[in-house]
Amino acid sequence: MTGRRSGRLGVGIVGAGRVGPVLGAALAGAGHALTGITAVSDASRERAAAMLPDVPILDIPAVLERSELVLLAVPEAALGALVEGLAATGAWQQGQIVAHTAARYGTSILAPATAAGAIPLAIHPAMAFTGTSIDLARLPEAWFGVTAPVPVQPIGQALVLEMGGEPILIAERDREAYAEAISTVSSFSGAIIDQAVGLLRTIGVEQPGRVLGPLARSSLDDALTRAQPDSIDVAALREPGDELS
Repeated sequence: MTGRRSGRLGVGIVGAGRVGPVLGAALAGAGHALTGITAVSDASRERAAAMLPDVPILDIPAVLERSELVLLAVPEAALGALVEGLAATGAWQQGQIVAHTAARYGTSILAPATAAGAIPLAIHPAMAFTGTSIDLARLPEAWFGVTAPVPVQPIGQALVLEMGGEPILIAERDREAYAEAISTVSSFSGAIIDQAVGLLRTIGVEQPGRVLGPLARSSLDDALTRAQPDSIDVAALREPGDELS
């Protein structure tokens, strides 16, 4: 690997699902150089070509060999075996940043890569992805759960900010609860909307999505507003010895 000026990195993307190409495009927009992306199915190849037309489609070892930052945008169920398998072949490089996008895991799942000298990082974008350029416009509204060893946290936060998102630090022990919260919102909201759409269709409403859209958005906004504290308890923020005389 060769160094790049001004902190720019050679970034390789493993996985051309809905998340990898979008985050790759965001990192490229921040000035990082994309070294390659993996894509197996026809759909993933089409997605990679549409989002990253100038980035070569390579196999995983070639992506790792070329990259200073490797972004593992693969399904949660496949992540552990992938990291272990690449460690067994000696693919990880000393000083290489390895970041995954799985909600449920922190950096412990990257232990085989860390043992080989890689720098572990977990950055999960809390948003629903379409795998298209629409997602790039949504990134500035997204929060990313960042888990990393303390010295590495600024790297994770900086990468998220460069992609346009907002970082929030999640402790390793809290990733399970974080993932449950993300899953609850995603699955519950989708199921409820599907049910409501189905009910309106049964009574002949032709465009139930348009009818329910404003209600769903306003209801969500109201629920999120209620989740915010009404005011800050200044007394609770004072450290011992800060009492006013």
